[in-house]
Amino acid sequence: MVPPSLRRWFVVHFLVDLLFAVPLLAAPELLLGWLGWIAVDPVAARLVGAALVGIGVQSWRGRNEGREVFRAMLDLKLLWSATATVGLLVSLLQGAPVATGLFAAVFAAFFCLWGSYRLRLR
Repeated sequence: MVPPSLRRWFVVHFLVDLLFAVPLLAAPELLLGWLGWIAVDPVAARLVGAALVGIGVQSWRGRNEGREVFRAMLDLKLLWSATATVGLLVSLLQGAPVATGLFAAVFAAFFCLWGSYRLRLR
């Protein structure tokens, strides 16, 4: 059985992903400039936005599926959030804007959340 709280977290994840994905796709220089980035690569930013749309929309679409679909999605979310956290922390150490730390914290929190649910669905 899939816990109802996990289904709700998938909806929350969809909303959070879209909250960041839409501005990254539409106006990456504006969003990232507002967050302290001086040099913005709009292509890379839009790729991140596209990844967020893909993962977020699939969270929405899969929110009513069975255990096996949730296990596969949790595996994907764990890989994405772990590598994003590491990449952001390395970037922060290399002088990225302070907002990078906030993004790393969000990804790390999601990693912990997804990990706890993945253990429960073993």
